Amino acid sequence: MKNISILGSTGSIGKQTLDVVREHKDRFRIVGLSTNTNIELLRKQIKEFKPVAVCVGDNAKAEELGLLPNEIEVFLGMEGIGRIASLDEADTVVNSLVGSVGILPTIEAIRHNKDIAMANKETLVTAGSIVMKEAKKYGVKFIPIDSEHNAMLQCLKGERIEDIRRIVITCSGGPFRNLSNEELQNVKVKDALNHPTWSMGAKITVDCATLMNKGFEVIETHWLYGIPYERIEVVIHPESIIHSMVEFSDRSVIAQMSLPDMKLPIQYALSYPDRIENGFSSLDFARLKGLTFDMPDTERFSCLRIAYGAGIKGGTLPAVLNAANEVAVRYFLENKITFPDIPRIVQSAIEKHNPIKNPELDEILEIDRKTMKDVEKDILIMKIR
Repeated sequence: MKNISILGSTGSIGKQTLDVVREHKDRFRIVGLSTNTNIELLRKQIKEFKPVAVCVGDNAKAEELGLLPNEIEVFLGMEGIGRIASLDEADTVVNSLVGSVGILPTIEAIRHNKDIAMANKETLVTAGSIVMKEAKKYGVKFIPIDSEHNAMLQCLKGERIEDIRRIVITCSGGPFRNLSNEELQNVKVKDALNHPTWSMGAKITVDCATLMNKGFEVIETHWLYGIPYERIEVVIHPESIIHSMVEFSDRSVIAQMSLPDMKLPIQYALSYPDRIENGFSSLDFARLKGLTFDMPDTERFSCLRIAYGAGIKGGTLPAVLNAANEVAVRYFLENKITFPDIPRIVQSAIEKHNPIKNPELDEILEIDRKTMKDVEKDILIMKIR
């Protein structure tokens, strides 16, 4: 029996994690849950899974939770999320938070010897060197939930890292891959949220549309597997059947394939290194019309190029990349900026930043905070003009 805490249990990944647990109650037990504001759903999750503790991130919403059984502890705010991440009862912490808010709870979990099932990509993008150093120091497993990195993990099982020639990350291309620059000027939020193959939360879905999500995954791959950026490639694969490929020194390529369903990588992250039966649909190769590949257009979708540049230069630039993107996507979702404004805002923030080469965690967190504040001011000025 593996005991699990979920940070962000009412979000897309959190809910799908509970779907997996629901199907395998003989293997997994929920001990901790957290939400920011979705009290109604959290209350239902508490009733079904009976955790020992829960957290409400938004203090003002906490009183809506009402009375709970005495044996369930209730924590609040960021400190409370850290408590859920470090529960004595937990073996594994699923981090499905959105944004850089996931950094500190991840480190808290690692320092309390919890294995990490990671869906919060911003943690590695912003503070990858520090987080991976801590994971190694404490000897915890760091298992990616992202379908692409989970696929890499499966491709590399039993292989030597030094035999990797390159890693190829696949990308659906998002809903706008065939649009011109002129057409991109007029896309709406509802269009960006209409992903062709995956069902995800709003922020990551917009990141997929801009290809920033793929840029983040390049940086994550670098930190997870120690691969230089020049040996990490992105290819457009609209069918989303192959999730990543690894080419080895002898030019052999191993690819991980499955239907696009996030519950599969979630299950593998929870059961790792074992595989367990499930009721998911199998690939029907006779019905596949084909698997196609293309190179990404980094002129129309410059977020991918910007992310590569920030990752290669390193230091605090990826933190600026992430923070600026987080703010820009939020403003886009609120219909306050256009879709092409997102890469422009991110590029501007990077150009204004004076990077620190080997930052401490406090410096990264301060730069994250300051960048968000500065970008908000810049957007306001831009709107006034």
